Amino acid sequence: MNEAFLHYLWKYRLFTSALTTTSGEEVEILSPGIHNHNAGPDFSDARLRIGSTIWAGNVEIHINSSDWERHGHHKDPVYDSVILHVVLNNDTDGSNRNIPVAGIRGKFNQDIYQAYKSFLSAKNWVPCINQVGFIDQAEISLWLERMLIERLEHKAAYIQEFLEISENDWEGVLYMMLARSFGFGLNALPFEMLARSLPYRIIARHRENPMQVEALIFGQAGLLNPQLTEIWPQQLFSEYSFLRKKYQLFPIAAHTWRFMRLRPVNFPTIRLAQFASLLCSHESLFSALLSCGNAESIIQWMMSSASGFWDTHYHFNKSSGSGTKSLGRSSAGLLAINAVLPLMFVFGRATANDELCNRSLSFYSQLPGELNSITRHWKSAGLDISSSFSTQALIGMKSEYCDKFRCLDCRLGNLLLRNQGSL
Repeated sequence: MNEAFLHYLWKYRLFTSALTTTSGEEVEILSPGIHNHNAGPDFSDARLRIGSTIWAGNVEIHINSSDWERHGHHKDPVYDSVILHVVLNNDTDGSNRNIPVAGIRGKFNQDIYQAYKSFLSAKNWVPCINQVGFIDQAEISLWLERMLIERLEHKAAYIQEFLEISENDWEGVLYMMLARSFGFGLNALPFEMLARSLPYRIIARHRENPMQVEALIFGQAGLLNPQLTEIWPQQLFSEYSFLRKKYQLFPIAAHTWRFMRLRPVNFPTIRLAQFASLLCSHESLFSALLSCGNAESIIQWMMSSASGFWDTHYHFNKSSGSGTKSLGRSSAGLLAINAVLPLMFVFGRATANDELCNRSLSFYSQLPGELNSITRHWKSAGLDISSSFSTQALIGMKSEYCDKFRCLDCRLGNLLLRNQGSL
């Protein structure tokens, strides 16, 4: 037994008989309070009827009543507001304090606890993978909406970091978000390092000269050097050498880029060229984002093509078959999912613009779901992965709940446990 399970019982009032204090007074839970996951009592602002008196305050929950002293609560004034101490085992008489104690042993359904234990000991991909597909679709949809919003709120943390780096310039934040997303996982870190080393304000000054922007991008990527023999890369190197001195730039190391296990169209050289092209495509990237009325317009906005040199190259100094290197729809969709829509949502929150937040959520519903190892598992369990709304929510649920065995905090796990207890 652990305290997390006791918190779960209290939060959802899953007791099979009335609680009583050690002095014999009946406890009625009018409101269990707000679950506190930080320091301090476990539940705040609870409302209880103890005997004939209604109390408002905090509730502390332990396995043993002796844990009160063992955890040092008797010396901490923060716990002076506790109105009830809920315990599984009452192993002290509590005569040295005035806080009522209520024992819960034998007052909850053991089947629920056994189901919870089976979740914790499961060796499956996620604990409930064999059961989750039987949950009512309406319940799943409600929870996935919550999961998507939580995922976007988690992304707000590094968006805030980008805001600080960009000195509260949302245009610069979008630039950094797009850069990281252009790495498509394998090269996300070097792309972010590149963007951190090359402020967007410098890009903005040269936006109307695509050659200079490409020179800045490839130069800061560490991929330009005097040994390049073809005319275009030589021009890029010459231009970058001038701009590097002008802005006192320091490129990242060329060896940070990863080419192994990538198809040539996904090589970082091609992605860098497409990124440079996108940066030149609008006077204001951020304004273009906010003006998008549907997901399709974002897709069209993102589908940039590398400059002409890359029609016949995947590397400098090495020609290849001819063909325009344009960003495909699926890649553009991933950029929208991972960069554009999170920023739209966070900016909406920051400016109290609910319409913008809702628009970003609706765009997730309009974009197809990602197909990867995580979403394939969810599909095999019977869950819908047709839209990015679902897949982003399911990816977030897997990392923040399933992988951490937070079944008691998960609406779906909660439903499965309570259903087990009702059998």
